[in-house]
Amino acid sequence: MRNVLIMIKTSGLKTDILLGSTFPMYVLSGNEKFLCLSNFLLTFQLPYLIDGNTKITQSNAILRYIGRKHKMCGDTEEEKVRVDILESQAMDFRMQLVRVCHDPNFPLTLSPQENLRLIYLQQLPKTLQLFSHFLGTRRWFAGKKMTFVDFSMYDILDLNCKFLPTCLDPFPNLQEFLTRFEGLKKISAYMNSPRYLPKPVFLKMAKWGTQ
Repeated sequence: MRNVLIMIKTSGLKTDILLGSTFPMYVLSGNEKFLCLSNFLLTFQLPYLIDGNTKITQSNAILRYIGRKHKMCGDTEEEKVRVDILESQAMDFRMQLVRVCHDPNFPLTLSPQENLRLIYLQQLPKTLQLFSHFLGTRRWFAGKKMTFVDFSMYDILDLNCKFLPTCLDPFPNLQEFLTRFEGLKKISAYMNSPRYLPKPVFLKMAKWGTQ
C-alpha cells in the first residue's frame, strides 16, 4: 500500500484512491481532501484507484497503470523483461514477510522447524543476495531510469530493515538504492510531509507492523 501512495503522490497524477485494510478508510484525492467512505464502498477490493473513467483495483495493477502513464515500465526490451521479473519477485518477497507477521505463533518459542520467523530470518540473507546481484551496479533495478517496480522494491526492503535493522549491512548497493530513492526531491518532500503514512504496514490481526 505504501508503494502505491508514494508513487501517486510523487507522480503528479490527479486521481482518487480508496484506501483500506492497513490504513484508515478514506478517499485520498488529488486536491488533498479526505472524505469518509460510505458503507457500500467498503465492499470494494482496496486499494481502488479512480482516474477519470478508469477504475482499477489491486496494488500491482495500480502501480503498472501509473507506470504506463508516466513511461516508467522500461524503455528497452531488456528493461521491460527486468521489470516483469522483479514485479513478481517483489510480490513473492513481500508475501513471505506477510505470512511470517500473521503467523499466530510469531511471538512464541518453537523449534526452528516450526517457527516461521526463524526460518524467514535464516533465509533472508540468501534472498537479499539475489536482489543485490540483480541490482548490481545499476542506479535502478531495471537500468538507468526509475520504473514502477523500484517503488515496490523500496517498500519491501524498507520493511525488512524495520523487521531486522541489520539485514542490509552486507549489501551496500541495496543500502545505496534506499538512500537514492529517499533522496529524490519529490519523494523526500512527500516523506517529510504530514501526508506521508509510514505505518501501520499490516492488518490489525498481524503480530508485527500494526503500530
